[in-house]
Amino acid sequence: MIYSLGMKKIIRVWDLPIRLFHWFLVICIVGSFITVNIGGNAMEWHAILGYCILALIIFRILWGLIGSHHARFINFVPSPKVLLSYLSGKTKAGLGHNPLGALSVLALLFSVGLQAVTGLFANDDIAFEGPFAKYVSNGTVEFLTSIHHQNEKILIILIATHLCAIFYYQKFKGESLIKPMLLGDKEIDPSEEAKYLPSDLGQASKDGGLQRGLALFLLSLIAVVLGYLITS
Repeated sequence: MIYSLGMKKIIRVWDLPIRLFHWFLVICIVGSFITVNIGGNAMEWHAILGYCILALIIFRILWGLIGSHHARFINFVPSPKVLLSYLSGKTKAGLGHNPLGALSVLALLFSVGLQAVTGLFANDDIAFEGPFAKYVSNGTVEFLTSIHHQNEKILIILIATHLCAIFYYQKFKGESLIKPMLLGDKEIDPSEEAKYLPSDLGQASKDGGLQRGLALFLLSLIAVVLGYLITS
């Protein structure tokens, strides 16, 4: 969807499935940090939030392959050559994630996914044992539990970096990264068009009923399969 509002061009960048994924992931991550610090009975909710996070990450990976234009990894993950070209100012930014932002997204997806997967095998010997811990040796459980604890620190650093980038773009570049993730659209002033790839300026993400229905079906399927594996 591309249309004009006065002199500005309005382009649908983030489809509804991506926006809902983003904000549900934020809620689940905040909830998981809160519950793990409370401990005790709250660890049951920590586990449930972890399962939700894993389902969301799997969905995002699949949506990055079959989803809308700006959600697909192939359209925003840079090659080393493109990354170097962008850093040297020779390549323009995409409407969605610029090359540096793309690397940040990949790092966050990997770290959050690693946290969710290792949580399936973790055991704190007090209030929680992951549903898959019984299928592996004690040494493997200890190793994955250690990764779960160490990766938490890395995840906090990545989240802090992400928040700092949002603040930087808002404060020093006058560009809101939050508004497009809320409403889906990016407003492009004529004076700003030179900053972006010409191909992106003419390419909006599909965000119709069929697209949303496919996303809902996909997430539901992931949740059912994951729920079965966890409870069986």
